[in-house]
Amino acid sequence: MTTNKETLIQVTDLQKSFKNLDVLKGITTDINKGDVVVVIGPSGSGKSTFLRTLNLLEVPTSGTIMFEGVNITDKHVDINIHRQKMGMVFQQFNLFPHMTILKNMTIAPIKLLKKSKEEAEAKAMELLKRVGLEDRAEAYPSQLSGGQKQRIAIVRALCMEPDVMLFDEPTSALDPEMVGEVLQVMRDLAKDGMTMVIVTHEMGFAREVANRVMFIDEGVIMEEASPEDFFNNPKSDRLKDFLSKVL
Repeated sequence: MTTNKETLIQVTDLQKSFKNLDVLKGITTDINKGDVVVVIGPSGSGKSTFLRTLNLLEVPTSGTIMFEGVNITDKHVDINIHRQKMGMVFQQFNLFPHMTILKNMTIAPIKLLKKSKEEAEAKAMELLKRVGLEDRAEAYPSQLSGGQKQRIAIVRALCMEPDVMLFDEPTSALDPEMVGEVLQVMRDLAKDGMTMVIVTHEMGFAREVANRVMFIDEGVIMEEASPEDFFNNPKSDRLKDFLSKVL
């Protein structure tokens, strides 16, 4: 809640219920420009639902989300315009199987940002080079490993030049030896100052890359602190218990 940083996303009393199940029970937090916020918590705690409400993939039951000064929970707001500024990477890669990697990466910038084919392809190739996959531009998703697909999913989101990147357990579907290559791309993004909100089980990554770690359990933020304080001086018994099982 610092004042010297530009607030990008402001979440106030966010609640989400599925029929009789209250999944989010009043989440309030600010995400500032340049923040790398890692969200951890047990399965079923609400962390993925929280992430998915940030771009209204899940519509909150109540509460507000201000994104770049606009209340995107207002029914009159065209959420698709704001989603273009929010990159999203899921557990599954969601690449179009019938399109080449290059086509996967350029379709949205051409259609939504009205970029020329040449401009979109130049940007895509620059990003592919950045993640060491420029030689796979004409390949199809089925020809790539899981780690390669997830790196493509990340740079595909970057082709839209988002202001924030949301990651929903981006490494949980990968074989262990492929996790490192995906986390390295995310480390590089953090170094470049990309604002990121990341739901993950990778505690070492959280400790190394985050500037804030958030522990969600039973639909509320139980604790939120710098990685050093979070891992070395957990305040609540619930977090101490959780960390004792995962570290």
